[in-house]
Amino acid sequence: MKNKKLFFLPLIFLGMISCQNDDIYEPISEADVNVSALSSARISSTMMAAFGDNIDLDNLQNYSNQAIPSYANKDNTPFLNPITNAGATLGRVLFYDKKLSSNNTISCSSCHKQELAFGDNDLASQGVNGQTGRHSTRLVNARYSLETRFFWDKRASSLETQTTMPVKDHIEMGFSGTNGDQSISDLIIKLQAVPYYQELFTKAYGSSAITEKKLQNALAQFVRSIVSFDSKYDQGRAATFSDFTLFPNYTAEENLGKKLFMEIPILTLLVTGDRVAGGLGCAGCHGAPEFSMSPISGNNGIINKIDGSGLDLNVTRSPSLRDLVNSAGVPNGPMMHSGLITTLEGVVDHYNNVPKNIQNTKLDIRLALGNSLRVTDKEKKALVAFLKTLSGNNIYTDSKWSNPFVTQ
Repeated sequence: MKNKKLFFLPLIFLGMISCQNDDIYEPISEADVNVSALSSARISSTMMAAFGDNIDLDNLQNYSNQAIPSYANKDNTPFLNPITNAGATLGRVLFYDKKLSSNNTISCSSCHKQELAFGDNDLASQGVNGQTGRHSTRLVNARYSLETRFFWDKRASSLETQTTMPVKDHIEMGFSGTNGDQSISDLIIKLQAVPYYQELFTKAYGSSAITEKKLQNALAQFVRSIVSFDSKYDQGRAATFSDFTLFPNYTAEENLGKKLFMEIPILTLLVTGDRVAGGLGCAGCHGAPEFSMSPISGNNGIINKIDGSGLDLNVTRSPSLRDLVNSAGVPNGPMMHSGLITTLEGVVDHYNNVPKNIQNTKLDIRLALGNSLRVTDKEKKALVAFLKTLSGNNIYTDSKWSNPFVTQ
């Protein structure tokens, strides 16, 4: 129902808002747009040429009403930018369109690939003017987190703000307005001349006018629509009342791994010694069932820069732990902001003995308290087995998140 809250307003009033304020934050639902005003012949000639039958304006794919389990309730969607089918469809096109880069060679999807849970298999992603300074994060379930800030260092105050920051970065997509680059205003002029954007923006907003705010809203809607809730974990969680009970579809090893993940460790000397019993405390930072990062967090002890040039202490956010690997158990690219770790076993080894560097003044307090977790080989295998159960299948193949372009 939250996507229908504009229905009581007269259509003429909606049109006035759209015309008078192109930066209006909330998109107009596709149901509020007079689609008959769009010539079907014009849709056929422009949309078909770019997308074939991948996008049908009269039969949009379902982004706004996907089946989400009742236990997933951490949601950073702002009240003023709910997901709509038309808005997310526009966002999908923007996400895959290389026109958003200054030399028409890079899109958002270049660094966030569907076959990798919208992550990257390269250590550093290639931009129009060099390589990124940090490894690209996976975008799966970006919506399902209490954290509203984005990027590894949380420098973006919202997903909406984050979406155009790579576009306006000199290295990444090149519309920085500095270093001889064109600006975001030049990009808007560029997109305004593209016929299919006139139709897509009209469908989503009731007006073909393009603004940065509309770009941000549509891209954020698409990214928030990318969800993964069809894993072995979800099957087990749906059959039980708690993450702390045995899952009937799990092996004994997977249930042990879940227990280790969920339960806190018991340390010698109360809080400053080695683990002697209990779990590993992973859920203290990556809370189930979303497995998203706790909003109040420091870095995890990995403080190297990706190019080895010094320290990177301002790393305090991670993506969801869902789909760290694909359904076959193969990692979806290197892990951590510097790509330092390439296997789940390596992740466990890191947290077993988190480095305590005296220069690291921003180490998460939950990691700074204890010494070694004393993870046994059996426990490591069990935890890795559990982490693999967090991966689904649909995210890698669902057409609504795929590249809509015929030739790109």
